[in-house]
Amino acid sequence: MKTIKEKAYSVADRITAFRRDFHMNPEIGFEEFRTAGIIAKRLDELGYRVQREVARTGVLGDKGEGGPVIAIRADMDALPIQEKNDVPYASTIPGMMHACGHDAHTAIALGVAELLSDEDFPGTVRFLFQPCEDNDDDEGISGAPRMIEAGALEGVDVVLGLHVAADLPSGKILTVPGAVLAGADFYVASVLGKGGHTGSPHLAIDPIYIASHVIQAIHSIVPRTIPAYKMGIINMGIVHGGTKDGAIPENVNIEGILRYSDKEVRNTIRTELERALSIAKSFGGDYALEIKTAAPPLINHPKLVDVVLQATEDLFGKEQIGDFKPLMAGEDFAFYSEVVPAVCFFFLGAGIEGDLRRHHDPHFDIDESVLPIGAAVMAESALRLLRNGGKFD
Repeated sequence: MKTIKEKAYSVADRITAFRRDFHMNPEIGFEEFRTAGIIAKRLDELGYRVQREVARTGVLGDKGEGGPVIAIRADMDALPIQEKNDVPYASTIPGMMHACGHDAHTAIALGVAELLSDEDFPGTVRFLFQPCEDNDDDEGISGAPRMIEAGALEGVDVVLGLHVAADLPSGKILTVPGAVLAGADFYVASVLGKGGHTGSPHLAIDPIYIASHVIQAIHSIVPRTIPAYKMGIINMGIVHGGTKDGAIPENVNIEGILRYSDKEVRNTIRTELERALSIAKSFGGDYALEIKTAAPPLINHPKLVDVVLQATEDLFGKEQIGDFKPLMAGEDFAFYSEVVPAVCFFFLGAGIEGDLRRHHDPHFDIDESVLPIGAAVMAESALRLLRNGGKFD
């Protein structure tokens, strides 16, 4: 009987074909109808119990009975970006492309489903094909929380997920225990003043002048309040005020993101952001602030990390494991880590040699030769967990 590694390479062409099909036919978040249809059909062909239209366009596929329940997650959505790659599988949809690798995640997960379809194991494997990781619905909620609301995690003991990395060495498996990705909050603030004529500034309360002090205070938050051994960032992506050179505006709007490795750092940054904005009051102005959590920190269970890295070493050798430092980017997979007892999220290096690409970029692309590696590591990790009764301590 073939090993999981051998089986993965035997279906590599099929995984690649799925990836290219999804890449050529990208669909935005919560509109992945074609993609979901292909997934559901393939899972049905492989003998999985399929649930369609989960959280609108999500798909669940179960094999086996009872516990433990090991879930494997893949996100399906594309981005509103015009592709600039000259490749046979370039996007055929104007203004839309898979610029983050979700096409690869979906194809790899279908490969894993095929690898496990003829394996015997105790318990249940559940595939979570999730809509909309990179965007939100009209209520500001992304795909993972919607999948949770729909009951996709009921009875689940472990969730495994991966992300291709077009800027990391090809074929390497990379992850760390603990915080692997940061939490992120969006904030929208207004520095409120009193409008007037620029010829009579003494009759106005200039929010632009006030905002210049607020911005300096915001920039001082992390270096002055967060310990050096903790991870925290606060950025401003939008600063906007005024519509005419001869008028002092009523307000200046500031929008940005704060990122954090744990909730203590988040709470500190939130408190200090409020304090920075309150400077406006000392100048006779005021402020308004709204903060929305985009995703919590993604916390890997240390023992699950051991399972994935040991599976990698046993399949491909220790040299296949790459060095990795936690990133300050966010991922809505983190919502699963707040519900399920244990998760592990790892990266699959997919950089094109001599031409590393950026994510969320019109030229994004990956080295497709890594697809069977990701499928093999995911399938082997799931099998070990299933055959060990879901225990990893």
